[in-house]
Amino acid sequence: MRSILAAVGLRSARRIGALTAITIAPFCAHAAAPKPVEVQQIELFQRLPDQAQASLKGLIERFNAQNKDYQVVLADRDWKAADAPDLMILEGDDEERFLAGKPRFKPLYAVMKEAGGALQTLRPPAMMTRTPVDAKGRLLALPIGLSTPVLFINRDALRRAGMNPASTSVATWFDLQTVLGKLADAGHACPYTVAEPGRVMVENLSAWHNEPVATMRGKVFAPSFNGMFQVKHVAMMASWHRAHYLQVFERANQAEDEFANGDCAVIAAQSNRWTEFRSKGGIDVGVTRLPYYDDFPGAPQNTLADGPAMWVSAGKKAAEYKGVARFVSFLLQPENQVAWQRETGYLPLNRAGLLASQSDLLGGDLENIKVAVGQLTNKPVTSDSSAQPVVGREKIRRIIDEELAGVWADRKAAKEALDNAVTRASGG
Repeated sequence: MRSILAAVGLRSARRIGALTAITIAPFCAHAAAPKPVEVQQIELFQRLPDQAQASLKGLIERFNAQNKDYQVVLADRDWKAADAPDLMILEGDDEERFLAGKPRFKPLYAVMKEAGGALQTLRPPAMMTRTPVDAKGRLLALPIGLSTPVLFINRDALRRAGMNPASTSVATWFDLQTVLGKLADAGHACPYTVAEPGRVMVENLSAWHNEPVATMRGKVFAPSFNGMFQVKHVAMMASWHRAHYLQVFERANQAEDEFANGDCAVIAAQSNRWTEFRSKGGIDVGVTRLPYYDDFPGAPQNTLADGPAMWVSAGKKAAEYKGVARFVSFLLQPENQVAWQRETGYLPLNRAGLLASQSDLLGGDLENIKVAVGQLTNKPVTSDSSAQPVVGREKIRRIIDEELAGVWADRKAAKEALDNAVTRASGG
Protein backbone atom coordinates (compact mmCIF):
# COMPACT_ATOMS: atom_id res chain seq x y z
CA MET A 1 0.00 0.00 0.00
CA ARG A 2 2.79 2.44 0.95
CA SER A 3 4.48 1.84 -2.39
CA ILE A 4 1.47 2.79 -4.48
CA LEU A 5 0.90 5.97 -2.49
CA ALA A 6 4.53 6.92 -3.05
CA ALA A 7 4.23 6.04 -6.74
CA VAL A 8 1.40 8.50 -7.30
CA GLY A 9 2.91 11.17 -5.06
CA LEU A 10 0.65 10.59 -2.08
CA ARG A 11 1.38 10.71 1.61
CA SER A 12 0.71 7.75 3.86
CA ALA A 13 -2.41 7.85 5.97
CA ARG A 14 -2.02 8.01 9.76
CA ARG A 15 -4.61 6.48 11.99
CA ILE A 16 -5.09 8.50 15.20
CA GLY A 17 -6.84 7.13 18.25
CA ALA A 18 -10.31 8.30 19.21
CA LEU A 19 -10.48 11.76 20.76
CA THR A 20 -11.17 11.91 24.47
CA ALA A 21 -12.46 14.91 26.36
CA ILE A 22 -9.92 16.30 28.86
CA THR A 23 -10.88 18.47 31.81
CA ILE A 24 -8.07 20.80 32.94
CA ALA A 25 -8.16 21.91 36.56
CA PRO A 26 -7.54 25.64 37.13
CA PHE A 27 -4.09 26.67 38.34
CA CYS A 28 -5.64 28.74 41.09
CA ALA A 29 -8.99 29.61 42.50
CA HIS A 30 -9.21 32.79 40.43
CA ALA A 31 -8.22 31.24 37.05
CA ALA A 32 -11.00 31.06 34.49
CA ALA A 33 -11.94 27.60 33.27
CA PRO A 34 -11.01 27.05 29.60
CA LYS A 35 -13.88 27.55 27.21
CA PRO A 36 -15.00 24.18 25.89
CA VAL A 37 -14.63 23.61 22.18
CA GLU A 38 -18.03 23.49 20.51
CA VAL A 39 -18.25 20.42 18.34
CA GLN A 40 -20.55 20.44 15.29
CA GLN A 41 -22.08 17.04 14.62
CA ILE A 42 -22.61 15.98 11.01
CA GLU A 43 -25.22 13.23 10.73
CA LEU A 44 -24.92 10.68 7.94
CA PHE A 45 -27.50 8.09 6.86
CA GLN A 46 -26.50 5.04 4.80
CA ARG A 47 -27.57 1.52 3.87
CA LEU A 48 -24.45 0.31 2.10
CA PRO A 49 -23.49 -3.38 1.89
CA ASP A 50 -21.71 -4.76 4.97
CA GLN A 51 -18.15 -4.44 3.65
CA ALA A 52 -18.73 -0.90 2.42
CA GLN A 53 -20.30 -0.01 5.78
CA ALA A 54 -17.22 -1.26 7.60
CA SER A 55 -14.95 0.78 5.33
CA LEU A 56 -17.08 3.91 5.76
CA LYS A 57 -17.06 3.55 9.54
CA GLY A 58 -13.27 3.29 9.47
CA LEU A 59 -13.01 6.49 7.44
CA ILE A 60 -15.42 8.26 9.79
CA GLU A 61 -13.34 7.23 12.81
CA ARG A 62 -10.20 8.58 11.15
CA PHE A 63 -11.93 11.85 10.20
CA ASN A 64 -13.26 12.32 13.73
CA ALA A 65 -9.83 11.66 15.21
CA GLN A 66 -8.32 14.38 13.03
CA ASN A 67 -10.98 17.05 13.59
CA LYS A 68 -11.80 18.87 16.82
CA ASP A 69 -14.58 21.06 15.47
CA TYR A 70 -16.57 18.53 13.44
CA GLN A 71 -17.63 14.96 14.18
CA VAL A 72 -19.50 12.68 11.77
CA VAL A 73 -22.04 10.34 13.36
CA LEU A 74 -24.22 7.69 11.73
CA ALA A 75 -27.95 8.37 11.91
CA ASP A 76 -30.96 6.06 11.69
CA ARG A 77 -33.26 8.75 10.28
CA ASP A 78 -33.54 8.96 6.51
CA TRP A 79 -34.74 11.65 4.11
CA LYS A 80 -38.41 11.21 5.09
CA ALA A 81 -37.81 12.49 8.63
CA ALA A 82 -38.85 16.06 9.41
CA ASP A 83 -35.26 16.81 10.43
CA ALA A 84 -33.30 14.81 7.85
CA PRO A 85 -29.61 14.00 8.43
CA ASP A 86 -27.00 16.33 6.92
CA LEU A 87 -25.73 13.61 4.56
CA MET A 88 -27.59 10.65 3.05
CA ILE A 89 -26.19 7.87 0.88
CA LEU A 90 -29.11 6.80 -1.30
CA GLU A 91 -29.76 4.61 -4.33
CA GLY A 92 -32.57 2.91 -6.20
CA ASP A 93 -36.12 3.58 -5.06
CA ASP A 94 -35.00 5.63 -2.04
CA GLU A 95 -33.01 7.99 -4.23
CA GLU A 96 -35.79 8.32 -6.79
CA ARG A 97 -38.38 9.14 -4.12
CA PHE A 98 -35.97 11.58 -2.49
CA LEU A 99 -35.58 13.45 -5.78
CA ALA A 100 -39.32 13.54 -6.56
CA GLY A 101 -41.24 16.72 -5.79
CA LYS A 102 -39.67 19.81 -4.24
CA PRO A 103 -35.86 19.82 -3.91
CA ARG A 104 -34.73 18.31 -0.61
CA PHE A 105 -31.00 18.68 -1.28
CA LYS A 106 -28.37 21.35 -1.58
CA PRO A 107 -26.10 20.81 -4.61
CA LEU A 108 -22.72 19.47 -3.61
CA TYR A 109 -20.85 21.83 -5.94
CA ALA A 110 -22.53 24.79 -4.18
CA VAL A 111 -21.68 23.44 -0.71
CA MET A 112 -18.03 23.10 -1.64
CA LYS A 113 -17.85 26.49 -3.36
CA GLU A 114 -19.36 28.32 -0.39
CA ALA A 115 -16.96 26.57 1.97
CA GLY A 116 -14.00 27.52 -0.20
CA GLY A 117 -13.07 23.90 -0.84
CA ALA A 118 -12.19 22.45 -4.23
CA LEU A 119 -14.25 19.49 -5.42
CA GLN A 120 -11.38 17.33 -6.65
CA THR A 121 -13.23 14.67 -8.62
CA LEU A 122 -13.00 13.27 -12.10
CA ARG A 123 -15.26 14.94 -14.62
CA PRO A 124 -18.57 13.02 -14.58
CA PRO A 125 -18.46 10.67 -17.59
CA ALA A 126 -21.32 10.51 -20.07
CA MET A 127 -21.83 6.83 -19.32
CA MET A 128 -22.50 7.57 -15.64
CA THR A 129 -26.04 7.60 -14.29
CA ARG A 130 -27.34 11.14 -14.73
CA THR A 131 -28.98 11.40 -11.28
CA PRO A 132 -26.19 13.23 -9.38
CA VAL A 133 -25.22 15.53 -12.27
CA ASP A 134 -26.96 18.69 -13.49
CA ALA A 135 -27.34 19.89 -17.08
CA LYS A 136 -23.97 21.69 -16.87
CA GLY A 137 -22.13 18.57 -15.70
CA ARG A 138 -21.81 19.79 -12.10
CA LEU A 139 -22.08 17.30 -9.25
CA LEU A 140 -25.30 17.56 -7.28
CA ALA A 141 -24.17 14.68 -5.06
CA LEU A 142 -21.02 12.61 -4.60
CA PRO A 143 -21.32 9.33 -6.63
CA ILE A 144 -19.62 7.43 -3.87
CA GLY A 145 -20.52 3.89 -4.98
CA LEU A 146 -20.19 3.61 -8.76
CA SER A 147 -19.78 0.20 -10.39
CA THR A 148 -20.46 -1.50 -13.73
CA PRO A 149 -21.24 -5.13 -14.66
CA VAL A 150 -18.23 -7.36 -15.40
CA LEU A 151 -17.67 -11.11 -15.69
CA PHE A 152 -16.39 -13.07 -12.69
CA ILE A 153 -15.00 -16.58 -13.16
CA ASN A 154 -14.38 -19.38 -10.68
CA ARG A 155 -11.00 -20.47 -11.99
CA ASP A 156 -11.05 -23.63 -9.86
CA ALA A 157 -14.24 -24.72 -11.65
CA LEU A 158 -12.55 -24.25 -15.03
CA ARG A 159 -9.56 -26.32 -13.92
CA ARG A 160 -11.81 -29.15 -12.74
CA ALA A 161 -13.45 -29.11 -16.18
CA GLY A 162 -10.05 -29.54 -17.84
CA MET A 163 -9.52 -25.91 -18.88
CA ASN A 164 -6.60 -23.59 -18.24
CA PRO A 165 -8.05 -20.27 -16.93
CA ALA A 166 -5.02 -18.35 -18.20
CA SER A 167 -5.53 -19.43 -21.81
CA THR A 168 -9.32 -19.92 -21.95
CA SER A 169 -11.01 -17.10 -23.84
CA VAL A 170 -14.40 -15.68 -22.88
CA ALA A 171 -14.05 -12.58 -25.06
CA THR A 172 -17.19 -13.25 -27.10
CA TRP A 173 -20.53 -14.79 -26.18
CA PHE A 174 -19.74 -17.76 -28.41
CA ASP A 175 -16.42 -18.22 -26.59
CA LEU A 176 -18.31 -18.25 -23.32
CA GLN A 177 -20.85 -20.72 -24.71
CA THR A 178 -18.01 -23.15 -25.44
CA VAL A 179 -16.68 -22.77 -21.90
CA LEU A 180 -20.12 -23.28 -20.37
CA GLY A 181 -20.62 -26.42 -22.45
CA LYS A 182 -17.42 -27.91 -21.04
CA LEU A 183 -18.50 -26.99 -17.50
CA ALA A 184 -21.89 -28.64 -18.04
CA ASP A 185 -20.25 -31.75 -19.52
CA ALA A 186 -18.04 -31.93 -16.41
CA GLY A 187 -21.17 -32.06 -14.25
CA HIS A 188 -21.38 -28.42 -13.13
CA ALA A 189 -25.05 -27.76 -12.28
CA CYS A 190 -24.80 -23.97 -12.67
CA PRO A 191 -22.26 -22.98 -15.29
CA TYR A 192 -23.47 -19.36 -15.59
CA THR A 193 -25.73 -16.93 -13.76
CA VAL A 194 -26.55 -13.22 -13.93
CA ALA A 195 -27.21 -10.75 -11.13
CA GLU A 196 -29.91 -8.23 -12.10
CA PRO A 197 -30.63 -9.69 -15.57
CA GLY A 198 -32.40 -6.64 -16.99
CA ARG A 199 -29.65 -4.27 -15.92
CA VAL A 200 -27.00 -6.47 -17.53
CA MET A 201 -28.81 -7.90 -20.56
CA VAL A 202 -30.69 -4.77 -21.63
CA GLU A 203 -29.05 -1.61 -20.25
CA ASN A 204 -25.38 -2.52 -20.26
CA LEU A 205 -25.14 -4.99 -23.13
CA SER A 206 -27.02 -2.55 -25.35
CA ALA A 207 -24.47 0.16 -24.54
CA TRP A 208 -21.64 -2.41 -24.93
CA HIS A 209 -22.87 -2.95 -28.51
CA ASN A 210 -23.77 0.71 -29.19
CA GLU A 211 -27.45 -0.20 -29.51
CA PRO A 212 -30.12 2.29 -28.34
CA VAL A 213 -32.52 1.54 -25.49
CA ALA A 214 -34.55 4.74 -25.97
CA THR A 215 -35.57 6.84 -28.96
CA MET A 216 -36.75 10.43 -29.25
CA ARG A 217 -40.52 10.76 -29.63
CA GLY A 218 -41.48 14.38 -30.00
CA LYS A 219 -39.37 16.17 -27.40
CA VAL A 220 -38.85 13.28 -24.98
CA PHE A 221 -37.08 9.92 -24.97
CA ALA A 222 -39.22 6.80 -24.85
CA PRO A 223 -38.12 3.20 -24.10
CA SER A 224 -37.21 1.17 -27.22
CA PHE A 225 -35.15 -1.75 -25.86
CA ASN A 226 -36.98 -4.34 -27.98
CA GLY A 227 -34.76 -4.07 -31.06
CA MET A 228 -32.95 -6.79 -32.97
CA PHE A 229 -29.94 -6.84 -30.67
CA GLN A 230 -31.88 -7.13 -27.42
CA VAL A 231 -34.17 -9.83 -28.85
CA LYS A 232 -31.18 -11.78 -30.15
CA HIS A 233 -29.38 -11.76 -26.82
CA VAL A 234 -32.42 -12.68 -24.71
CA ALA A 235 -33.29 -15.47 -27.17
CA MET A 236 -29.75 -16.84 -26.86
CA MET A 237 -29.95 -16.66 -23.06
CA ALA A 238 -33.28 -18.54 -23.25
CA SER A 239 -31.58 -21.32 -25.20
CA TRP A 240 -28.81 -21.42 -22.59
CA HIS A 241 -31.43 -21.67 -19.86
CA ARG A 242 -33.10 -24.61 -21.57
CA ALA A 243 -29.70 -26.30 -22.00
CA HIS A 244 -28.95 -25.73 -18.27
CA TYR A 245 -26.00 -23.48 -19.08
CA LEU A 246 -27.74 -20.53 -17.40
CA GLN A 247 -29.57 -20.31 -14.08
CA VAL A 248 -31.52 -17.21 -13.08
CA PHE A 249 -32.46 -16.75 -9.44
CA GLU A 250 -35.44 -14.79 -8.13
CA ARG A 251 -34.22 -13.74 -4.68
CA ALA A 252 -32.16 -10.55 -4.50
CA ASN A 253 -28.42 -11.28 -4.25
CA GLN A 254 -29.01 -15.02 -4.64
CA ALA A 255 -26.97 -15.18 -7.85
CA GLU A 256 -24.00 -13.57 -6.07
CA ASP A 257 -24.41 -15.96 -3.14
CA GLU A 258 -24.48 -19.00 -5.44
CA PHE A 259 -21.28 -17.85 -7.12
CA ALA A 260 -19.53 -16.97 -3.87
CA ASN A 261 -20.19 -20.41 -2.40
CA GLY A 262 -18.92 -22.14 -5.54
CA ASP A 263 -22.23 -23.45 -6.87
CA CYS A 264 -22.14 -21.27 -10.01
CA ALA A 265 -18.95 -21.10 -12.09
CA VAL A 266 -19.38 -17.81 -13.96
CA ILE A 267 -21.43 -14.72 -13.12
CA ALA A 268 -22.13 -11.34 -14.71
CA ALA A 269 -22.38 -8.99 -11.72
CA GLN A 270 -21.46 -5.50 -10.55
CA SER A 271 -17.72 -4.83 -10.41
CA ASN A 272 -17.79 -3.90 -6.71
CA ARG A 273 -18.69 -7.53 -5.85
CA TRP A 274 -14.99 -8.35 -6.31
CA THR A 275 -14.19 -7.59 -2.66
CA GLU A 276 -17.02 -9.80 -1.41
CA PHE A 277 -16.17 -12.73 -3.69
CA ARG A 278 -12.49 -12.61 -2.70
CA SER A 279 -13.20 -12.24 1.01
CA LYS A 280 -15.15 -15.50 1.08
CA GLY A 281 -11.83 -17.27 0.58
CA GLY A 282 -13.29 -20.47 -0.81
CA ILE A 283 -12.78 -19.91 -4.54
CA ASP A 284 -10.10 -18.60 -6.88
CA VAL A 285 -11.85 -15.66 -8.56
CA GLY A 286 -10.90 -14.08 -11.86
CA VAL A 287 -12.45 -10.95 -13.37
CA THR A 288 -12.70 -9.95 -17.02
CA ARG A 289 -14.75 -7.82 -19.39
CA LEU A 290 -18.28 -8.71 -20.44
CA PRO A 291 -18.36 -10.79 -23.64
CA TYR A 292 -19.55 -9.21 -26.89
CA TYR A 293 -20.95 -10.32 -30.25
CA ASP A 294 -18.28 -9.90 -32.90
CA ASP A 295 -20.89 -9.71 -35.68
CA PHE A 296 -22.08 -6.30 -34.41
CA PRO A 297 -19.93 -3.56 -36.00
CA GLY A 298 -18.11 -1.43 -33.48
CA ALA A 299 -18.61 -3.75 -30.51
CA PRO A 300 -17.43 -3.64 -27.84
CA GLN A 301 -18.28 0.00 -27.08
CA ASN A 302 -18.68 0.96 -23.39
CA THR A 303 -20.74 -0.09 -20.40
CA LEU A 304 -22.57 2.10 -17.85
CA ALA A 305 -21.70 3.22 -14.32
CA ASP A 306 -24.33 3.39 -11.60
CA GLY A 307 -24.61 3.16 -7.82
CA PRO A 308 -25.36 5.01 -4.58
CA ALA A 309 -24.63 8.72 -4.20
CA MET A 310 -24.14 10.89 -1.11
CA TRP A 311 -26.63 13.78 -0.99
CA VAL A 312 -26.50 16.92 1.17
CA SER A 313 -29.78 17.89 2.85
CA ALA A 314 -31.27 21.32 2.23
CA GLY A 315 -32.09 23.76 5.02
CA LYS A 316 -29.08 23.16 7.25
CA LYS A 317 -26.96 25.73 9.10
CA ALA A 318 -23.82 27.25 7.62
CA ALA A 319 -21.68 25.49 10.25
CA GLU A 320 -23.12 22.14 9.23
CA TYR A 321 -22.34 22.77 5.56
CA LYS A 322 -18.75 23.68 6.48
CA GLY A 323 -18.46 20.34 8.25
CA VAL A 324 -19.97 18.54 5.26
CA ALA A 325 -17.45 20.20 2.94
CA ARG A 326 -14.57 19.21 5.21
CA PHE A 327 -15.75 15.59 5.32
CA VAL A 328 -16.17 15.43 1.53
CA SER A 329 -12.65 16.83 1.08
CA PHE A 330 -11.39 14.19 3.51
CA LEU A 331 -13.09 11.39 1.57
CA LEU A 332 -11.42 12.61 -1.62
CA GLN A 333 -7.92 12.66 -0.17
CA PRO A 334 -5.73 10.31 -2.23
CA GLU A 335 -4.97 7.76 0.49
CA ASN A 336 -8.64 7.57 1.47
CA GLN A 337 -9.73 7.10 -2.14
CA VAL A 338 -7.29 4.22 -2.62
CA ALA A 339 -8.46 2.59 0.63
CA TRP A 340 -12.12 3.04 -0.37
CA GLN A 341 -11.53 1.32 -3.72
CA ARG A 342 -9.63 -1.57 -2.17
CA GLU A 343 -12.14 -2.18 0.61
CA THR A 344 -15.43 -1.61 -1.25
CA GLY A 345 -14.66 -2.35 -4.90
CA TYR A 346 -16.24 0.95 -5.99
CA LEU A 347 -14.85 3.00 -8.87
CA PRO A 348 -12.37 5.88 -8.39
CA LEU A 349 -13.69 9.41 -7.95
CA ASN A 350 -10.48 11.34 -8.58
CA ARG A 351 -7.21 11.14 -10.47
CA ALA A 352 -5.30 9.62 -7.57
CA GLY A 353 -7.71 6.72 -7.37
CA LEU A 354 -7.60 6.26 -11.12
CA LEU A 355 -3.79 6.19 -11.14
CA ALA A 356 -3.79 3.63 -8.35
CA SER A 357 -6.15 1.36 -10.27
CA GLN A 358 -3.88 1.43 -13.32
CA SER A 359 -0.71 0.62 -11.36
CA ASP A 360 0.76 -2.86 -10.98
CA LEU A 361 2.01 -2.11 -7.48
CA LEU A 362 -1.24 -3.10 -5.79
CA GLY A 363 -1.24 -6.48 -7.52
CA GLY A 364 -4.70 -7.96 -7.80
CA ASP A 365 -6.29 -5.74 -5.16
CA LEU A 366 -7.76 -3.40 -7.78
CA GLU A 367 -8.03 -5.79 -10.73
CA ASN A 368 -11.81 -5.28 -10.78
CA ILE A 369 -11.32 -1.51 -10.99
CA LYS A 370 -8.88 -1.90 -13.87
CA VAL A 371 -11.36 -4.09 -15.80
CA ALA A 372 -14.32 -1.84 -15.01
CA VAL A 373 -12.54 1.38 -16.01
CA GLY A 374 -11.35 -0.36 -19.19
CA GLN A 375 -14.93 -1.21 -20.08
CA LEU A 376 -16.31 2.23 -19.30
CA THR A 377 -13.63 4.00 -21.35
CA ASN A 378 -13.19 1.40 -24.09
CA LYS A 379 -14.42 3.84 -26.75
CA PRO A 380 -15.77 7.41 -26.68
CA VAL A 381 -19.39 7.41 -25.59
CA THR A 382 -22.06 7.89 -28.25
CA SER A 383 -25.67 9.02 -27.96
CA ASP A 384 -26.70 5.34 -28.13
CA SER A 385 -24.17 4.12 -25.55
CA SER A 386 -24.74 6.81 -22.92
CA ALA A 387 -26.89 6.36 -19.81
CA GLN A 388 -30.61 6.85 -20.46
CA PRO A 389 -32.60 8.00 -17.39
CA VAL A 390 -35.86 6.84 -18.95
CA VAL A 391 -34.62 3.24 -18.75
CA GLY A 392 -32.18 3.29 -15.83
CA ARG A 393 -34.85 3.51 -13.13
CA GLU A 394 -35.75 0.87 -10.57
CA LYS A 395 -39.35 0.67 -11.74
CA ILE A 396 -38.28 -0.01 -15.34
CA ARG A 397 -35.65 -2.54 -14.23
CA ARG A 398 -38.32 -4.41 -12.27
CA ILE A 399 -40.62 -4.44 -15.30
CA ILE A 400 -37.86 -5.88 -17.49
CA ASP A 401 -36.97 -8.55 -14.93
CA GLU A 402 -40.65 -9.48 -14.52
CA GLU A 403 -41.09 -9.94 -18.27
CA LEU A 404 -37.81 -11.84 -18.59
CA ALA A 405 -39.03 -14.21 -15.87
CA GLY A 406 -41.63 -15.39 -18.39
CA VAL A 407 -38.79 -16.23 -20.80
CA TRP A 408 -36.90 -18.25 -18.18
CA ALA A 409 -40.14 -20.11 -17.34
CA ASP A 410 -40.57 -20.88 -21.07
CA ARG A 411 -43.92 -19.06 -21.13
CA LYS A 412 -42.87 -16.22 -23.45
CA ALA A 413 -40.60 -15.74 -26.44
CA ALA A 414 -37.86 -13.14 -26.18
CA LYS A 415 -39.57 -10.66 -28.49
CA GLU A 416 -42.93 -10.94 -26.74
CA ALA A 417 -41.34 -10.34 -23.35
CA LEU A 418 -39.37 -7.30 -24.51
CA ASP A 419 -42.34 -5.87 -26.43
CA ASN A 420 -44.45 -6.20 -23.28
CA ALA A 421 -41.72 -4.58 -21.19
CA VAL A 422 -41.49 -1.58 -23.55
CA THR A 423 -45.27 -1.16 -23.53
CA ARG A 424 -45.41 -1.26 -19.73
CA ALA A 425 -42.38 1.02 -19.38
CA SER A 426 -44.04 3.52 -21.72
CA GLY A 427 -47.14 3.58 -19.54
CA GLY A 428 -49.21 1.48 -21.92
